[in-house]
Order: sequence, then C-alpha cells, then structure tokens
Amino acid sequence: MKMDNKGTDQVGNGFSTAEETFEDAQDGQCFGQMSNGKRDERDALGKPGNATGELYAKMPVAKYSTHYKMNHKRRGLAYIFNHEFFEVGSLKPRGGTNEDCRNLKECLIALGFDVHVFKDLNYSDIELHIKKAARMDHSDNDCLIISILSHGESGIIYAKDTPYKPDHLWVQFTADRCPSLAGKPKIFFLQACQGDKLDGGVNLSKTETDGEIHNTYKIPVQADFLIVYSTVKGYYSWRNTTKGSWFIQSLCQELKTKAFELDLLTILTFVSQRVALDFESNVPDNITMHRQKQIPCIMSMLTRLIQFKPI
Repeated sequence: MKMDNKGTDQVGNGFSTAEETFEDAQDGQCFGQMSNGKRDERDALGKPGNATGELYAKMPVAKYSTHYKMNHKRRGLAYIFNHEFFEVGSLKPRGGTNEDCRNLKECLIALGFDVHVFKDLNYSDIELHIKKAARMDHSDNDCLIISILSHGESGIIYAKDTPYKPDHLWVQFTADRCPSLAGKPKIFFLQACQGDKLDGGVNLSKTETDGEIHNTYKIPVQADFLIVYSTVKGYYSWRNTTKGSWFIQSLCQELKTKAFELDLLTILTFVSQRVALDFESNVPDNITMHRQKQIPCIMSMLTRLIQFKPI
C-alpha cells in the first residue's frame, strides 16, 4: 500500500539527497443551488433534519461584505495534528513531518494564531480535542485552522491507531454546532494522499496566438469552510524526508512572503503553482516513480475573501 523510494527530491534548481515517499488523504463534496423563486427540491432521498425552529448566531460582518472580518481581539486557534509513527503495521514512519510541523507552526504564529501541536495521537484523542475546540467560545476570534500531517488513502486519513474520514474533523464546526464561528472562515490543511495514482505530468511548449440591505440574513451551516488537500483525489502526495512535504514547504513559503499582501485563495493558487512547477520526483532507480508531479486540491465553501492583517 505504501511505497518508499530512495533518490533525490528536486526543489526548483536545488537538489537534496533524501528518501522520497508518498502518502494519502480524502476529498469531500460541496453542493448548492441558487433559488430562482420557484420551489427548491433536494437532489436526494430521505427526510430533512428535525429542526425545531430557526437557528441564530451573531452576525460577524455585513451581509455583502467582500472580506471576512479580521480585526477581532484574537486571530484564533490553530491545531496541528502531526503524525510520524503509527500502530497500523502497514504504515511506515513519516520522515520529514517534524520539519513540516516546525515550519507550519512558525508560520501560523507569525500570522497571530494560538498554535497547538499534537503528536501521534490516537483517533479518540483527536476527536476529543476537536470536540473541545468546537465547544469553545470563538466570539473574539477571526477564524480557525486545523492541519493534519499524516498517511491516508482514498476516503480516509490515519490517526496513530486507526483510519477515519476527514469530514469528522470539520462537521463539528458547522454553524449550527459551533455558532461562535458562524460566518467566520474555518480552514483545513490536509497533507496526505488521496489514493495511489501517479501524475507523470505533460510537457508544455510555447506557441503564439493572437445593494439590498437587511438587518439579518441566513447562511447555510456548511458555509465558510476552506479545505485544502495536498493532492487531488486518487493520487499520491510526495514528501521529502529531509525538507518535508512539497505542499507544506510551498504553503509556508507563500504565507511567509504574501500573507499580508494577498487574499488566502490567491495565495493558495500560488501554492499550487509552486508545487506544480518547482517539484518533481527524482528516483532514477525506479522508473515508475521517477519524474512524477503533484497538484494540490482546493475545496472552497467561502462566501468572502480571507485577507490576514498584521496583529
């Protein structure tokens, strides 16, 4: 299931001798439809939720604001779940993950987050911390970040002792369950694979070619989530055992240089650019794994732009 290959990991114009490995993750779904004045129906069977009445949460920003409010008293919580060793027999240690964790922690602290790092937790402990965070009062916080650094496969991600579905992480923070984060961005970074496919890439050659105002408003409980996978569904995610994963390296580099200049989705576009263009596996003794590529996957349910401001 997991494959490790020795070789050099190409990073831009520099090379570093290290063990090259890949790991996995899962994808989710987002769906929605604008009302056209007619009755809207669900594209699914079953009964709607047993709602007893309207749910209300504090409005953090005006209805048609272009940006999320980023001047609360605190930036917010950031949890990093870092997995290096596993009790699952088929999973090898994730060399380089501690470098990822160090870089990401440093980066998030610089952005003003209250960062908490958890190492090699069982799923029950991850669930405990996630539920505890969801019960907290985030009224004075701008947003929330949860990052997972682990192995995985299509549809699952691994804790130390068992696999679980990634949506178990964010379901606790929907607007109905965590009202103090309603209307605020909930950001998830998942460094893991989503399967065992390889992306050999394609060579490109250059060619020449010629306001309505309301006092209150309702939002979907699934709104304001941003979930970023290190790779697309079905594919491996590469990690260098010395420098860390391609995705986290690129994420930290772009945040360090652009966090206060550009909105987060724009920054993530440049993260994807960096991963796609600056990295290529160098495993000449294994032709199948040699010169492979990777592209992150951004799943956005955001309703505004995320623009960090200096603390």
